[in-house]
Amino acid sequence: MDGYGIFADFYDGLTLNANYAERADFILRAFESLGHDMGLTLDLACGTGNLTMELKRREVDVYGIDGSPEMLSRAQEKSVDSGLDILYLCQQMQEIDLYGTIDTCVCTLDSINHMTNPADVQKTFDRVSLFMTPGGYFLFDVNTIYKHQKILSDNTFVYDTDDVFLVWQNSIKENNVVDIELNFFELDGDAYYRTDEGFSERAYSDEELTEMLENSGFEVVSRFGDLCFEPPSKDEQRVIYIARKIK
Repeated sequence: MDGYGIFADFYDGLTLNANYAERADFILRAFESLGHDMGLTLDLACGTGNLTMELKRREVDVYGIDGSPEMLSRAQEKSVDSGLDILYLCQQMQEIDLYGTIDTCVCTLDSINHMTNPADVQKTFDRVSLFMTPGGYFLFDVNTIYKHQKILSDNTFVYDTDDVFLVWQNSIKENNVVDIELNFFELDGDAYYRTDEGFSERAYSDEELTEMLENSGFEVVSRFGDLCFEPPSKDEQRVIYIARKIK
């Protein structure tokens, strides 16, 4: 099992705590504090477009890329319904091929963790750097090793919404990889029908991410805890990186 077919149908309802509006405001404040005009911005691994649309509403010149056609279909539908003219492209993160340069790239909600091969993370950083103007900025977040070992680990979570009953089962492996199995139970008439889907996430150390960024011509200018302007704590579950392209 791998991908976001069925998950795309319920993604928005299961991520109501993602705070997209607050996240968009944080991004704008972060770049304002750096004196950076976001210019042409790429929302990498944009999913169903929630953050993309929040940035667009704040007059950011933004477009989105994701590797899931199902996610992008919902992003396009929501953007049209909201009267927002946003371009979405279906590409894998480590293989992005843009039509020109960008000034800013954002990649949020642990999308980097979904690449369990460090070589793919390096390729992604390389591709972002390739299409970024010198002096441009790359903001992304990652789930931490602490979260993988202490929160996700071998735990099981249950979500019961109006649309679906979901059992989320984790299994921790070597190299801080967590295999995630999703069991969806959809009510149709008097019966529930089960569909399974799954993926894996890997947590990377600060040293690993910093080295890969430097290999791609970036320098890390800031590390924050999630949605705050304070250094990450020892038990931080998500860390935000801001890197500047220097070569």
